[in-house]
Amino acid sequence: MDHVFKALADASRRRLLDRLNLRNGQSLRDLCAEVDMTRQAVSKHLAVLEEANLVTVRWQGRQKLHYLNVEPINAIAERWMSQYDRLRAQALTDLKEALEHPPMDATAFVYTTYVKTTPEQLWHALTEPSFTRRYWGVTFETDWRAGSPMVWEQDGVRIADPSQVVLESQPYRRLSYAWHVVTPEFAESVGLSEQTRAELAAEQLSTVTFEIEPLGEMVKLTVVHDGFEAGSTMREMVGEGWPHLLSALKTLLETGEALPDIPAEQHAASHDTAT
Repeated sequence: MDHVFKALADASRRRLLDRLNLRNGQSLRDLCAEVDMTRQAVSKHLAVLEEANLVTVRWQGRQKLHYLNVEPINAIAERWMSQYDRLRAQALTDLKEALEHPPMDATAFVYTTYVKTTPEQLWHALTEPSFTRRYWGVTFETDWRAGSPMVWEQDGVRIADPSQVVLESQPYRRLSYAWHVVTPEFAESVGLSEQTRAELAAEQLSTVTFEIEPLGEMVKLTVVHDGFEAGSTMREMVGEGWPHLLSALKTLLETGEALPDIPAEQHAASHDTAT
């Protein structure tokens, strides 16, 4: 993680992360307009942040957009906090929370992690019940073909709706599907209040996309959860739940062991990361 700490050590790079934390998904031109740096300097700093996995890029047509990626901070907080004294641990916690807190005007949730596995194993972990049940507590009934319906099941609760379909399926490369509806049965099973359930039910369904890219012995996994309305309750849940869920997936694939279950009051948020 030396490259992460080195990237964070520079005040200019921290300032760029601050700008992305306020408004995610900015182009180079957008960022140059908000900081007192030359285009060349901003470009160099972004390259360092991208190399450290603190920034993820996505192309929208010909435009290159930059997204804050909290995975390295999440890894520091979850794996190494115990090695530091209390004050340093608290500093890391504060930084993690600041970076993970979704900006008011942010829509898409973008998260990139690197897993020591193969594209085939990662694909199976995302689609096969024997895997998804272990790190997510969820199984899917579908043939994983584009246009096919999906039935979600968790703790005996089945969620079926015509809007729940596979949107794109390129085995070992890319998978995209509509999130599930929030039924009264599901809300009750995960402890959502009626007010929260009503808010979620009133929102348009979001979409989650998994992009898989082999890199030697590693696989780069980018998760994009988007389609949210401004002020979305689901978007807030996504920011809280996906980091833990993806850490559990990474741990399972690399060690064969799942992370400990999260507290019940956080379970709804982690599940609705994909909802």
